[in-house]
Amino acid sequence: MILNPTDIHVWCAFPDEIQEESLLSTYHTLMTSEEKVQQQRFHFAKHRHQYLITRALVRTTLSRYTDIKPYDWRFSKNKYGRPEILISQEIPPLRFNLSHTEGLIVCAVVLKEDIGIDVENITRHGATVEIADRFFSAQEIKDLHTVTNQHERFFEYWTLKESYIKARGMGLSLPLDQFSFHIPKGNESLNISFDSRLHDEPSQWQFWRINPTKQHKMAISFRKKEKVKLTIKKVIPTCEAKDRLL
Repeated sequence: MILNPTDIHVWCAFPDEIQEESLLSTYHTLMTSEEKVQQQRFHFAKHRHQYLITRALVRTTLSRYTDIKPYDWRFSKNKYGRPEILISQEIPPLRFNLSHTEGLIVCAVVLKEDIGIDVENITRHGATVEIADRFFSAQEIKDLHTVTNQHERFFEYWTLKESYIKARGMGLSLPLDQFSFHIPKGNESLNISFDSRLHDEPSQWQFWRINPTKQHKMAISFRKKEKVKLTIKKVIPTCEAKDRLL
């Protein structure tokens, strides 16, 4: 598969739809011994299943762009825990980012640049506005308290902020109140602003808000100025991607 410098490919897998025993057995053979140990650390079967599909998704997805077999991919983590491909001379400069939530796993793939993706199931219970009041920027908190559907707006902010800190590769070491997303009310563009302590430039970034299903919200952060083509496909790992865009 061809991946251009201005392409973002997002591959979506729905774990509840992937139950065929022979397929799951194949996925299991793709994992390293360390990944198999990690899978067994999950207490609930649904989380072990989710982990299995996630590892199959990233491995088979990356193999779409090179001759490397799914099992042969090896990964490292930076000091903040972000996974990266162990680079060798035989593969292109692929970058990827993963996210999963109840009912959906996504893998974003680009060339060279920083990419972050986050997906959340908005039907899950728990504090939302209370979390925002503690951790979001003053501007975001103000906006959240003025909109009608606070629950959905919270997840818009949350996925955007998660995707940005994942793209930066620094996780929650980046304080969530030191950058603000400005969600448009009309036809304006989605923008971001930074506290001077973050040493970042808004013009370097592009952002997307996506509703892949009625239950899910997804956001992407990509460090690139040029116009970008975003492609989103639903896939069953090891099978051909379906033609329809989500």
